[in-house]
Amino acid sequence: MSTQPLPLEGVTVVAVEQAVAAPFATRQLADLGARVVKIERPDGGDFARGYDTAARDLASHFVWCNRGKESVAVDLKDPRGLALVRRLVAGADVFVQNLAQGAAARLGLDAATLCAAHPRLIAVDVSGYGATGPYAHRRAYDMLVQCEAGLVSVTGTPDRPVKSGIPAADIAAGMYAFSGVLAALVRRGTTGRGGPVEVSLLDSLAEWMGHPLHHGSHGSTAPARTGLAHAVIAPYDAYPTADGGLVLLSVQNDREWRRLAEHVLGRPELAEDPAFATNTARVAGRGATDAVVAEALAPLTAPEALARLDAAGVACARLNSVAELADHPQLTARDRWRDVDSPVGPLRSLLPPIVFPDAPEARMDRIPALGQDTDEVLGQLGVSEAEVKELRGAGVIA
Repeated sequence: MSTQPLPLEGVTVVAVEQAVAAPFATRQLADLGARVVKIERPDGGDFARGYDTAARDLASHFVWCNRGKESVAVDLKDPRGLALVRRLVAGADVFVQNLAQGAAARLGLDAATLCAAHPRLIAVDVSGYGATGPYAHRRAYDMLVQCEAGLVSVTGTPDRPVKSGIPAADIAAGMYAFSGVLAALVRRGTTGRGGPVEVSLLDSLAEWMGHPLHHGSHGSTAPARTGLAHAVIAPYDAYPTADGGLVLLSVQNDREWRRLAEHVLGRPELAEDPAFATNTARVAGRGATDAVVAEALAPLTAPEALARLDAAGVACARLNSVAELADHPQLTARDRWRDVDSPVGPLRSLLPPIVFPDAPEARMDRIPALGQDTDEVLGQLGVSEAEVKELRGAGVIA
């Protein structure tokens, strides 16, 4: 039985956000109990609403990043609309924005300006490349930052670099913005003061490049692109099975190689063979290493191969499709799926990864329609029905 509230209950967040990085950060806050008021343009809202119609006529990115939020449609270019948002921010604990570089400052919604006016406020500026430097005003879409950060250079095959199949730069920045807010809330709890937080996509993804960066920055060469293989570990790859599946395995040390050789390959002598006995030798002779593993797994079905590898204590997995992930037995067994309400009805969604066993389940409230909460939120600010009607008629709100 839960004995504590969700950790962010009572925290109010106002977000002027779009696309993925900032919305992903604030969705984490909403999941953990915060009230998140999302400010959107009246003429279409967050442009991620229009990326696709894959989620039963809703955009898949928007569905993923915006549950649990209140949508308020306000024209920030109109002084009346901007004044309303400033009133909202004055009563908030956290403000998050990821407008184009310089846009928030022109509106007086940058972190430095807001924190000077509201000492307890935590204000987060999410940018592509940071506030200064020669790249500060460049457009910073996810794929571009993946390239600038070198992720694409180490992803793919020897013949062809590829970007990550997920928006890695956006996700990295979103998670650092999320954790930055949490750290700032802890600090405010001890000092009584909020303050500005800065996160950039390039800084975030460059941090995630730590292994290849250190691998290639101290006199060695950067890791080569190796597809599903690992640049410095072998065997570490996907191997075909008799039923058309692909089974991945990873041997992290020479003890595991011995178990693989004895119990899966049926060739215990390879544990002592100088050409295979050490990881250095196996990487140097990667072709021969992969050949002996592939020969042993080829007659087996994927379930048979996985069972044999499991029994030998060798780390392994099956290469799943997205559809297979949606039906993954581990997610089902752990009851990780919930229905989230939306303008098109319930949509199946995963519970967030952070679990507090002594608190209520994560909040997974509805995905808002554009401006769904405008009237209610403005009413809470003390804006009269007549004023709301006038502002709507003038196109300041929707």
